[in-house]
Amino acid sequence: MSLYGMMRTGVSGMNGQANRLSTVADNIANSSTNGYKRAKTEFSTLVVPSTSGSYNSGGVTTSVRNLISTQGVLQYTTSVTDLAVEGDGFFVVQDSGGQPYLTRAGSFVLDGEGRLVNAAGFQLMGYSYANGAPAPTANGYAGLEPVTITQAEIVATPSRNGVFAGNLPLDADVVADLPSGNTATAQYSAKTSLVAYGNRGEEVLLDVYFTKTADDTWEVAVFDRADAAADTSFPYASGPLATETLTFDATTGKLTGPTTGITIPVPGGDNLDLDLSSLTQLDSAFAVADAKVDGTPPSGIESVEIGTDGIVYAQYSDGSFRPLYRIPLATVPSPDQLQVVSGNVFAEGANSGAVRIGLAGEAGLGKIVSGALENSNVDIAQELTDMIESQRSYTANSKVFQTGSELMELLVNLKR
Repeated sequence: MSLYGMMRTGVSGMNGQANRLSTVADNIANSSTNGYKRAKTEFSTLVVPSTSGSYNSGGVTTSVRNLISTQGVLQYTTSVTDLAVEGDGFFVVQDSGGQPYLTRAGSFVLDGEGRLVNAAGFQLMGYSYANGAPAPTANGYAGLEPVTITQAEIVATPSRNGVFAGNLPLDADVVADLPSGNTATAQYSAKTSLVAYGNRGEEVLLDVYFTKTADDTWEVAVFDRADAAADTSFPYASGPLATETLTFDATTGKLTGPTTGITIPVPGGDNLDLDLSSLTQLDSAFAVADAKVDGTPPSGIESVEIGTDGIVYAQYSDGSFRPLYRIPLATVPSPDQLQVVSGNVFAEGANSGAVRIGLAGEAGLGKIVSGALENSNVDIAQELTDMIESQRSYTANSKVFQTGSELMELLVNLKR
């Protein structure tokens, strides 16, 4: 029995080394595969019960583990849609059937429908900004959709927020016939204009009048330029879009009210909240220090940028930026226990734990690097060394089997 056991042990050793050589072959073949994680063969003993005076040789069993949690070296490229994760986390992708997977292979390009797909055809998933700033679903894939960038799309954004900062002259005369009355004789202390945008991207010129009504008290009135008289003055075809009373501190000259500025209903657009908190009333001429109003005219996407937080921005032909998607990162309690699937992707399993999804740079997750790819974590020198070791061990185990076979033949021939 011990000779048969000896031969079985030799076969077990050869099988174990063959498994090791198989992982070495896989590693070498995928040494240039972006995001590939090295496979490693682990050996454990197989003990067969023995009796006193008789030893039964056992053998060896193998298990293959993938070093998924080990970071590969980042290699920088010229494509903004090449993505890498620096730190912990995986991109969430899906196949053509909608099945979600995890991957570190981030060589994404646009397909015919504008979706970002990697070399294996898996679609990158993200949260859309269509309904405002997204929040991740921590314990599942709900809310994720393929990141789609349609460069032929033309969009317009109405104005909703603005800032106006400047100085109103302290020595301005008090005016009785205010612009808010919209009479032909109306007077004002200072005037400026702002460009805003409607829902369809049309430009709307807003005439803004500042008028001193008393010491440290001013009126601000906003009109639609399209309603102005022929000389772009009073009377306008309709009254002011919005009016507000401004009060200033008599000591510092800083605005004391209102603290929220003025809300202007833009014709054909949305409400524009204009922040006036930086206005002052000092002994100086009227001056505009800052004037900003958001919104964009109709324009198409010229380029795409992806931040380290995973936000995908579209840059339009007018130079403005708009967030389209936010790419999340996923993790599991035991990444090395994930199931390896063809296409350089991973699936959660019983030993890996459940998937948790979060945002890049938060809760221990890494950051997303645009214009970079993660190389495989294979060390060719180490693989060649392992291959030589396995070859020698395989040869030694084959000698054990050969010796057992020869001894068995000798025993059989003793009967002759």
